[in-house]
Amino acid sequence: MPVLSGSDDKNSCIWWDASKIFSYHFLYGDPGTALVKPQTIVLTKTLAQKLFGDVSLALNKTLSFGENEGNLVTGVIDDPPVNSHFTFSALRSLGANTNSSWSSSYLFTYVLLKEKNDPKKLERRFPAFYDKYIKASMGDDVNFRMELQPIRSIHLYSNLDYEMGPNGNINYVYIFSLVAALILIIASINYMNLSTARSSLRVKEIGVRKVSGSGRSQLVVMFLAESILVTAIASIIAIAILNFSMPLFRQFTGKEINMWFFGFWQTLFLLAGFSLFAGCLSGIYPALFLSGFKLIPALKGQVGSHSGNRWFRQSLVVFQFVGTIAMIGGSFIIYRQLQFVRQKDLGFNKDQVITFHIGSRDMRNNIPAIRELLLQNPLIENVATAGNPIGNNNIGGGDYKTELNGSMDPKARIANKFTIDEDFIPALQIKMATGRNFLLTMPTDRDNAVVINETLAKDAGWKDPIGKKIECGKDTAGRPLLYQVAGVVKDFNIYSLQHKIAPLILQLPQSASEKDNMYIRLSKKNVNAALKYIEDVYKKFDQSNPFEYSFLDQNFARQYGTEKMQGNLLFVFTMLAISIACLGLFGLITFTAEQRRKEIGIRKVLGGSVAGIVLLLAKDLVLLVVIAIFIATPIAWLSMSKWLQGFAYQINISWWIFASAGVIALIIAFVTVGLQAVKAAIANPVKSLRTE
Repeated sequence: MPVLSGSDDKNSCIWWDASKIFSYHFLYGDPGTALVKPQTIVLTKTLAQKLFGDVSLALNKTLSFGENEGNLVTGVIDDPPVNSHFTFSALRSLGANTNSSWSSSYLFTYVLLKEKNDPKKLERRFPAFYDKYIKASMGDDVNFRMELQPIRSIHLYSNLDYEMGPNGNINYVYIFSLVAALILIIASINYMNLSTARSSLRVKEIGVRKVSGSGRSQLVVMFLAESILVTAIASIIAIAILNFSMPLFRQFTGKEINMWFFGFWQTLFLLAGFSLFAGCLSGIYPALFLSGFKLIPALKGQVGSHSGNRWFRQSLVVFQFVGTIAMIGGSFIIYRQLQFVRQKDLGFNKDQVITFHIGSRDMRNNIPAIRELLLQNPLIENVATAGNPIGNNNIGGGDYKTELNGSMDPKARIANKFTIDEDFIPALQIKMATGRNFLLTMPTDRDNAVVINETLAKDAGWKDPIGKKIECGKDTAGRPLLYQVAGVVKDFNIYSLQHKIAPLILQLPQSASEKDNMYIRLSKKNVNAALKYIEDVYKKFDQSNPFEYSFLDQNFARQYGTEKMQGNLLFVFTMLAISIACLGLFGLITFTAEQRRKEIGIRKVLGGSVAGIVLLLAKDLVLLVVIAIFIATPIAWLSMSKWLQGFAYQINISWWIFASAGVIALIIAFVTVGLQAVKAAIANPVKSLRTE
């Protein structure tokens, strides 16, 4: 009989009682009856192929899932779409696995409203529903609120605890859309500056066209057409580059993205419209500028001073560098914050520790023998078990009450609750603040003792927590479950640093079945040999499930994957913005040098040095970058302060970050301007003075 790897608390297999709300395409089986009976299961196409090779052979087969044997396969469906807010490999009938207590919040409830019904009307009835059905179970002191959430808003707009899967964030969509728009504007500015810088090369052409009868409107249309043509060609090249680089982009973002998601022709139509918009955006100013040359000066090849246009172009350069400097500063801050979360002391030693799930119930019953066998290898330093792997942000919790002045405080609080064995605290090198750890020699610890963290002791107002009582729920007869505080551990992070350390209650497992995650601390001498030994021991006790482990530090690092991707994207955008901004400066210095070509020639004839001429040309443009630094600094500071609010523990934004960003921008600007200024300064003055 095939055996499914995993466990009831993983999303690999989901308890299901929503067949009338969600619809999936059934390859085999009847969607109306597939999950009506208990002990039935529906497999996805991928899992059915993995287990049986041929999908058509899966129907009516029986599967074992942990202690649940005799699960009848009643259907096979297509894999859930990648843009679903949760994924799974199989759906199991909910059956009799429901918990009648409202305080057990491990289930997700979906409500299908009738068409055109207003969700707000239903929400207005929730307070009465709570008072009638839930209040007795939750208690008067629990702050509980019921509300509806549109399923389409979960992925981007929901930021609740215990989500079904990793969510996105609409703020990041806005941020990177803004950055993309900024890049487009910077590129458009460059086109404007480069076009106007080349104006001296086309001034006579414009004069001839005007003599031939062309009006200003016709010249504007001509220059706009040139800009749109350039943008259209660039779009075609961009589509080709994007198509070839899409696998790399998917790997970079970790998302399954299809560039033709909206349809081939629809996408082409959108790209064509975008090219038209970008072409008009970047071409409108050069078109108006070039078409505005007067006839006689144009025929003489004279561009004119255009001082108003000069100030406009300088403003555009300032805008370019404001965006560039802000992105440089933002990249620094994201990098330093990610370094901070990787290096911060979490209150325990996460290095050289692996965790893996114990799927076999028989293996859980043999934990003492497994531990003894593992510790026989000198490459293994310690072994412990717990109810969950920490660092995955899914420990869970519940309400509790504390002893106050000799009696139980009626006010209920919320704490994280974590099941561990006696070896967990020493294995992870967690420090005791006061009291003791759980002891094997104290069998009463399982039912009577808890270990808490410093945050809970402080929250309860205890100066001496040892021996104080904590109430955690009720037994089947409705009597409160009371525990004594045996010890207090120093605060340590069970969640990533986006979460503040909350009150924590550590308890011993009530049965071997709760010891479903093993923690093993390895020696640094030969990690590969240690892992091979652990796998051999694992297979002696469980040959059905694969040995799949993860390092504890990687568990925490995965929680910062989104932030890391943001940092990488912002770094790429920053490099792109720097490159484009340099082109903008290049265009402006080219234009300036062309405007002052005769002045440069006269200065050289009169003995002006190359350094003096370079300084003459460069000082005004470098001043623009200095102005941009003062504008960009508060913008970047406010933006990154908002971003850092996503972390409970964060770095301080130092002044030197923005000073460094400004210095980098100044160096880049000076090199860009200096190279072109030197070229203009060393040019032969005879060429610039011999003709009007």
